[in-house]
Amino acid sequence: QVRLDESGGGLVQAGGSLRLSCAASTTIWRIRTMGWYRQAPGKQRELVATITPDGSTNYADSLKGRFTISRDKNTAYLQMNTLKSEDTAVYYCNVREVTGVYWGQGTQVTVSS
Repeated sequence: QVRLDESGGGLVQAGGSLRLSCAASTTIWRIRTMGWYRQAPGKQRELVATITPDGSTNYADSLKGRFTISRDKNTAYLQMNTLKSEDTAVYYCNVREVTGVYWGQGTQVTVSS
């Protein structure tokens, strides 16, 4: 079982920035991809971004240029800039590892307009 410890969510004004962190309780070589998804009230969970061990990234088209995913060993980061009210959601860390797929408990991001 892999535990994911998320942090960095909170309340921010529109136009502001937040940085989310996700630390995975597993060794580096066991991780296939790390990523972030989000779920807004009344909507389905959607992809935000993923990153592979070699640094390849994938973003939701609508978030390119504002969000940046990065990774340092077993920790993934999501830098979110120029936040908009529509970015308000619960953000979930996701790790695909040799033993399966794991999700964090989610961290709330609220953007006030």
